[in-house]
This record gives sequence, structure tokens and C-alpha cells, in this order.
Amino acid sequence: MSVKVAVILSGCGFLDGAEIHEAVMTLYALQKLGAKTYCFAPDIDQRDVVNHLTGEIARNEKRNVLVESARIARGQIQDIAAFDPEQFAAMALPGGFGAAKNLSSFAVDGAACIINPDVENAIKGMIKRNKPVAALCISPAVVARLYTSPTLTIGQDVETASTLVAMGARHETTGHGEVVVDRANKLVTTPCYMLDATVPDIASGAENAMEVLLTLIDD
Repeated sequence: MSVKVAVILSGCGFLDGAEIHEAVMTLYALQKLGAKTYCFAPDIDQRDVVNHLTGEIARNEKRNVLVESARIARGQIQDIAAFDPEQFAAMALPGGFGAAKNLSSFAVDGAACIINPDVENAIKGMIKRNKPVAALCISPAVVARLYTSPTLTIGQDVETASTLVAMGARHETTGHGEVVVDRANKLVTTPCYMLDATVPDIASGAENAMEVLLTLIDD
């Protein structure tokens, strides 16, 4: 029987939601490896809406994180408030600024950030049950404080790495496709678009991370 993996999305578009390439490659890698994927997102307004053509904030526009995430999930998505950790063997969080804006306040509060309560409950539910979690790109910032002294990576960004260390994490510098595995915490991280990357680079990172994630289920 296929294992069930929850994929947590944060909108649609790297400047204000989930990074689309990372989200798609995560889903692709998991399904290719035989897992059944289920998408979740918080039913909240995005922190902001960004015009991805100009990079400017659309001041008078509002979008809902769950509704936008449904674009990637092709409508097959649930409110993370309904997440039941007992039903899933593992969890994966693609990156994108939505992780730092919608799933948490890391984008504005740094080490003092708070995590959306429903997102926090979902991740803590997995941790409590010793179930593995993978975090791509900037999404390690969402999970850093929830683990005990986690070892993780966001690539080679010294400033962001220092912030994660201030949150209690240990950071390892990585390149394209490389994965850091914290076996004690069952946490898998890879940098993806925290580095200057191509789509094949993202595919490599996602595939390597998801392969390790699934091996940790019965570890």
C-alpha cells in the first residue's frame, strides 16, 4: 500500500506564495516514488499580493492562500486546520516567500517570527509522532524553532543561516541537489531556489530530498 504524504502549500507564486517549480517537483518526486500525495494550505489571506511581472506589491489586491494553492493542487486540497497527523506517514513543505509570509512571519520578524497556529499544530503533530518532515528552500525557517536543535540547510545565504542559528538550529552550507538529513529529528532539508538555480536543479533537490524522506518513515 502506498504511503500518504502531506504537502503543505503557501499560495501560488514564489514572491507571495509557494514556489511553483518546487511544489510541482515535490509532488512529482513523491508520486514517482510511489507515495500518495495530499495537499494542504491555511485558509487565510496572503500577507501581500505581488505582481510577478513587475515584482511590485499590488496594494489594493487580496488573495486567499488556500484558494491560490488550489491552482497548484488542481483543486484537490484541504484546509490545514483539518490536518490529522495520524493519517500521514510524512510531510513536505516546498519553499517560496509564502512560507516566510503566509505560513510564518519570518519575512518581517526574522528570528522572532511566529508560525500560523494551524501550520504549527500540523508540524508539531508530525514531530510528536516521530514522523519525517522535509523542508525545501526557505521553508526550514518555518520548522526551525519547532525542533530541538535541528540540523538543516538553506544553502549558502549567510544572513539567513545566521537567523536560523539564532532560532536554535545548526546550519550546514550546501549546493545544488544536496540534502541535509537530521536523523535524530527526522528532518530533511535542501536549498532549491535559495541558490541561483535552474528547473533541473530544483528537480534534483526535490527528488533527492523526497527519496530520503520516504526512507525515514520506518527508520
